[in-house]
Amino acid sequence: MSGAVLVLVAIALLHTGSALATKLFPALTPGGTTWLRLSFAALFLLLLTGRSLLRVLREARTTRADLLNMALLGTVSAGMMLLFSEAAARLPLGTAVAIELLGPLAVAVASSRRVLELGWLALAAGGVLLLTEPWSGSTSLTGVLFGLGSALCWALYVIGTAHVGSRLPARHGLAVSLSVAALVAAPVGAPAALAGLTWEYTAAIAGIAVLMPLIPFVLEMQALQRMGKTAYGTLAALEPAVSTVAALVLISQSPTPVQALGTLLVVLAGVGAARADARARGGERGLVAAHSPAAVQPESAVHGPEPRDAEGEGCGRPL
Repeated sequence: MSGAVLVLVAIALLHTGSALATKLFPALTPGGTTWLRLSFAALFLLLLTGRSLLRVLREARTTRADLLNMALLGTVSAGMMLLFSEAAARLPLGTAVAIELLGPLAVAVASSRRVLELGWLALAAGGVLLLTEPWSGSTSLTGVLFGLGSALCWALYVIGTAHVGSRLPARHGLAVSLSVAALVAAPVGAPAALAGLTWEYTAAIAGIAVLMPLIPFVLEMQALQRMGKTAYGTLAALEPAVSTVAALVLISQSPTPVQALGTLLVVLAGVGAARADARARGGERGLVAAHSPAAVQPESAVHGPEPRDAEGEGCGRPL
């Protein structure tokens, strides 16, 4: 199977999980659903990494500064996912994803150091404007603010992975950051989640945690053995469109023609920013592509010893 197909399958699973998670919001609240998903995902990754996590932490000679950076990274990821869930509870899912994508787009444009590349960010902002249709008066301003907060956290997460990614392989860094994120999100989400939790909801959340991040994480690690990061970043820019389709099929959220045009503009901006960032870096190493937790890890990251990335990009977004 080609790398492009693997990435598209990973993105489809990721946003299928996002759409299904919104169905649990009425019973468990957005914060409670997010905390449970984080907790299950962290548990699964800790089981997956097993003793190798302790070995890697020892071999990396982890310092207090490293632990602090991991804690900060986990805190930012908790904020990102909690804020995104609150946005998704108030906005169409595709709109929430498009707003959140402004974060890594801004980082990619800033890293290019070319004023002309600001056009991609402006194009994405125009797309978000069409998606939110503020002139209609029907869009939740609170939802937009939650989305922008999530975008800011995603931007900080991409920047913050530079140090942690240089110290730990991707799946170990993700296991640590998700564990911290689950702890940070507990005061917000645990009370509501535990109050409404049933065995049926527990099974549903466990399944969603497999859809996001575990299966996409493995698929993307495989895909990045077969394609460059510029190509990956280009495909990743399709996320708002995929999310819109998932929301249409699974939760009956139908975009208006204006919102469909807005989605297209955000996708085009993501594609342009990914390619501009790759040119600025002289090759295949772009920050837009680096939002994947698997972004720079070889296939051995699944099956054996994991070399660290030389430039520290690789723990990206916790899916």
